Amino acid sequence: MSKLHSLSAAVTVALAALAAALEAQQPAPVPVARLAAEPASLTLEVGATDSLTVKAYGADGREIAQPALRASAPRGALRLSRGAVTALSAGDFEIVFSAVQGVGSAPVTVAIPVKVTWPALTGLALTADPGRLYTGITLGLKARGTHADGSERPAAALTTTWRSSNPSLASVDRYGFVTAHRPGSVTITAESEGVRAQWRQTVVLNPVRSLTVDLEQASIRTGEVLHLKATARRANGTPVTDVPVTWSYTYIPDDTIAAPGATGVLDRGLFTAEVPGRYTLLAEAGGITARQVVEARPRDARRRINVTGRGQITHVHTSDFWPWTGKDGRDYALVGTWGGDGWAYVMDITDLAHPVRTDSVKVDARVINDVTVSPDGRYGVLSREGASNRVNGVVILDLATPAHPKLAATFDQELTGGVHNMFATNDYLFAVSGGDRYVIVDVRDIYAPKYAGEYDHPNSRIHDVWVNDGIAYSSEWGTGVVVVDVGNGKWGGTIQKPVLINTFPTTSGATHEIYPYVQKNTGKVYLFLGDEIMSREGRVWEGTAYMQDLFGDKPKQGGVPQTSAGYTHIIDFTDPMHPKNIAKYHQEEFGAHDIIVEDDIMYQAYYDGGLRVVDVSGELVGNLAEQRREIAVFKPFDPQGFTPNASFVMNAMPWKGHILFTDFNSGLWAAKLEQKRGLTP
Repeated sequence: MSKLHSLSAAVTVALAALAAALEAQQPAPVPVARLAAEPASLTLEVGATDSLTVKAYGADGREIAQPALRASAPRGALRLSRGAVTALSAGDFEIVFSAVQGVGSAPVTVAIPVKVTWPALTGLALTADPGRLYTGITLGLKARGTHADGSERPAAALTTTWRSSNPSLASVDRYGFVTAHRPGSVTITAESEGVRAQWRQTVVLNPVRSLTVDLEQASIRTGEVLHLKATARRANGTPVTDVPVTWSYTYIPDDTIAAPGATGVLDRGLFTAEVPGRYTLLAEAGGITARQVVEARPRDARRRINVTGRGQITHVHTSDFWPWTGKDGRDYALVGTWGGDGWAYVMDITDLAHPVRTDSVKVDARVINDVTVSPDGRYGVLSREGASNRVNGVVILDLATPAHPKLAATFDQELTGGVHNMFATNDYLFAVSGGDRYVIVDVRDIYAPKYAGEYDHPNSRIHDVWVNDGIAYSSEWGTGVVVVDVGNGKWGGTIQKPVLINTFPTTSGATHEIYPYVQKNTGKVYLFLGDEIMSREGRVWEGTAYMQDLFGDKPKQGGVPQTSAGYTHIIDFTDPMHPKNIAKYHQEEFGAHDIIVEDDIMYQAYYDGGLRVVDVSGELVGNLAEQRREIAVFKPFDPQGFTPNASFVMNAMPWKGHILFTDFNSGLWAAKLEQKRGLTP
């Protein structure tokens, strides 16, 4: 063992002993016998905030000062922050506070019912599908309701009644679809909660006499996208450009027994086949139809994956990792632990068949959820949650000697609420503070880091942030993705004064992970957004709810495997002002976690679904999992794992021709894809 390694180990042991001694000097906490909330229940409108106080009492009836409490509330419905509750969505909910007690103590909780209603509607506006209302044509109307503060009522929460001034001329159904029957003037009225809006239209005789389908391809692979085009013409052959064309399809599967319920996707004038077979695409315009048959061939992206090496960690849970090439030319990985008393490990991964632990770092934390390294390999960072003094922040490491990092600085300004995720550039560190906002730290001098700026999106909780080309993309649960100019300049933002570009919500309201990707072949900007749903309640397979047990005094070895839910949403963000939800990657019985995309391949940590490697080339529409785009799947297992033989992949990324990933129960793994083999005659 080198002198430097011996000294590093000695310092680590000394720090651990000092922390234990200080902890031993602390007085034993008073057991909580009862919790009381003031008020005992809440009634709020969406967007409103009210105060909430929870007090703890001992068996003698005396109030306990500064009790250790945890709170839980439905994400996307309620936001808890500094003794206040903000309503985000209407419904009947419950906030539960629990006292952190010693091992074996009976749980003490208090539940606060919360009723949330929508504010009164003050405005209603109608938008129509593009095209002209010719006889025989159906156009859809959408109602948009707004409140006095300008906020919008979600469409699903808006109950609208529809009425036509002359149903024999143009009728409207309960969903706002208007069908024209004969020429003349008509008014369609929408009403919701006493607020009305009208759409006036003159119906014209349909001039269409013929229709042709014009497709560039008659044969595609599953997942490839066709741009649908049809030409309507008058009797004299001139085109009718303003008639809306309705598309549908029929399907003949390759295998009638194995064919799923939904086989293809029609969306915004695009079509893709989810499964192989023959598809008859049907175009219709006012009773005139045309068709064309398209063959969908199987896409076979499969490649064999082989494990090349292990950096085994089984005595604690493993969290995040980050690889880098050190100043000495060798490759390393910084690996964090979850519930591991603040330990992080340094591994030499130059030989991916034999990763070697070179050192360890101990910080005051219960969880090091995230670790990162600057692109130039100059510094590394450990996030801290659950510090003994409740002052969390980040620990910055000097990587000049990469095998044995040394402490450069700690930084906790505006970060005492705990840091769950981070993103490092060479000059700045973006650190998520208490799930509320991200703080930007100037790390040009890692021994003297400085507060540089921050961004806090209103009424939103944040989980992750990723920065590309001076634009910060953050995943913020029910708000969805929040996109901010932090130095790009096109929208006027700087590090010191970030400027909001746009937001885009996902359908799940559980936006947890984000990765922005620029596709070279198409020039499109895709955002890959991962859900995190640790409860499977209400699903056919409800899972084990194991994660609830992780928030005790310390995770316990053994037990049952963890389960999860949620999936990866894919957003076309090429035009930041008009993003589109276009595709997804969804495996129903598992849940999504961290994502990296490189060279049109997605490396997805899919929790109990293991490592998923997916082809994301070309234009994307539909569910990639159904389109045979999966290249490889690997579920790590270890009989000696923290939870034996239980896959729960936290992070995955490509590294010099290999794939590195961490498993919650068994540490760091290295794997490699084999070259695709040709067919054997």
